[in-house]
Amino acid sequence: MANRRASRYLPGGFDRSAVATALAALLGEVRPRPRPGHGRALDLPGGYAGLLRLGRETLAVTTDTVGTKVLLAESLDRWEEVGEDIVAVNVNDLAAVGARPAGLVDTILCTAPDPERFRRIGRGLARGLRRADSWLLGGETAVVPDLVRGIDLGATAIGFFPGGRRPVTGARIRAGDVVIGVPSTGVHANGFTLVRRLLRENSVDLARPRPGGRGPVGVELLRPTRIYSGLADAVADLPGLHGFAHVSGGGLRNFVRIAPRWSVELDRWPAVPSLFAWLQSLGPLSEREMFESFNMGIGFAVLAAPAAVPSVRRALARVGAPDAVEVGHVERGSGVHLARSGLDFEGYA
Repeated sequence: MANRRASRYLPGGFDRSAVATALAALLGEVRPRPRPGHGRALDLPGGYAGLLRLGRETLAVTTDTVGTKVLLAESLDRWEEVGEDIVAVNVNDLAAVGARPAGLVDTILCTAPDPERFRRIGRGLARGLRRADSWLLGGETAVVPDLVRGIDLGATAIGFFPGGRRPVTGARIRAGDVVIGVPSTGVHANGFTLVRRLLRENSVDLARPRPGGRGPVGVELLRPTRIYSGLADAVADLPGLHGFAHVSGGGLRNFVRIAPRWSVELDRWPAVPSLFAWLQSLGPLSEREMFESFNMGIGFAVLAAPAAVPSVRRALARVGAPDAVEVGHVERGSGVHLARSGLDFEGYA
């Protein structure tokens, strides 16, 4: 269970140290000793997915929820977007270890079942599964009005490593590697406790465009998380591919998870999309708070040897990511460094 982690919402959420302490107490009691023949868990501290070795095969498993983005969906009575997010937040973590998604089981906790709401969630779920080329294997729906008010959406996903592919753990990362970023489609499904607080405190009308935006800002914020599993699958077996990062909860600190013994120098980070600049102005929030809370325009990253960059860029373009850009490189040292803002991040938790 070394990859166990907590969601992060800095200014509007909870005490990270308290969460870390609570998780340490939980994991201190979990020391399973399965009998021979039950597989072997592979230790991957900070990993995006848990890895289980079964004979000659390795499986990747991850679980996540859409989080408080569902409260924005509820306020707008729009459900397809968060249905798609159920798939995206999980298969993107599988992609970050180089696993191809095989299927997932969803979890819905609700106050009361609503057929029309479920239908729209299902449409989004189906769209996400098509984009991830994955199966819905089952799930659990629990009507628990004593536990939740409204609805909570999540899933557990399983992936595999085709053709004898080795998991992409970041162990091959070296000084000089290039960091290639793939843009996000917006806020994705992280930081919505903070987003909703900013909207509430500034009395933002979700039905109107933000300054410089197009269409209702509520719809813009609900835009589904981009699914990166096909992109990762297209480059995972290329020579010189050394690592992946899913830039989700925790922002730039996610790079520490795959390169804890290296310094990730983000000296070519592109201009931040105006949506994030607008959110920052509502706070007002510091650059550090923004880059610790949101993806800031880059939702996934590929780390590769310099000689491999042209082939990686071509492969990404063929499968729908011609917008990938070089955002930095790797050096000796530790931490994540954003040159433009002079920000340094050490550690993930």
